Amino acid sequence: MNLTDMTVKEFLFALASDSPAPGGGSAAALAGAAGAALCAMAARLTLGREKHRDAWKEMEELRDEASALGERLCALVDEDAEAYAAVMAARRLPKATEAERAARGAALGVAVLHCARVPMETLSILKRLAGCAARAVERGNPSCLTDAGSAAQLIRAGAMAAAYNVRVNLPDIAEAPLLESLRAQAAEALAAVREQVDRLEAIVDRRLT
Repeated sequence: MNLTDMTVKEFLFALASDSPAPGGGSAAALAGAAGAALCAMAARLTLGREKHRDAWKEMEELRDEASALGERLCALVDEDAEAYAAVMAARRLPKATEAERAARGAALGVAVLHCARVPMETLSILKRLAGCAARAVERGNPSCLTDAGSAAQLIRAGAMAAAYNVRVNLPDIAEAPLLESLRAQAAEALAAVREQVDRLEAIVDRRLT
């Protein structure tokens, strides 16, 4: 069964178990998917309201983009767990002979790189999703302000967790250019999310006072 086919309680039980996967990377993707859903909700609750007619086209685009990004994040919930499982499988490969050690090293290198790239994709999507949250906060139905603001906070939490899960894999990546590229991409994406969400948080706080 896919993780996202579980009930909420089943998923949380799996997350709390003594199995290392699903872990933080899957939780990051799920937090982002929840943020995407709230952005789509804010868009839908703006559409059809006559007094917000000038925002309808933008909200249609927001609804479609947030829904597509949320769908990809749902898939990444499972892909992150699978990526970590592949690393564990590679670590269990035999290493008694030189040939076995070489094969194990090669398999581990591939698995670790993939294990870094999956949360990097999550983080990249969350960078885009922060822009969706901005449209939801700034142009969406004011009645959904706190929903859009909550979306932004979930996006930031997911981005932080995804960045951790990129960084934890970097020391095991042998190719220096790949390592530095991933490090730079993660830092840039996380900084962009933080900046955007800090700005949105200030808007929400101001409107709630």
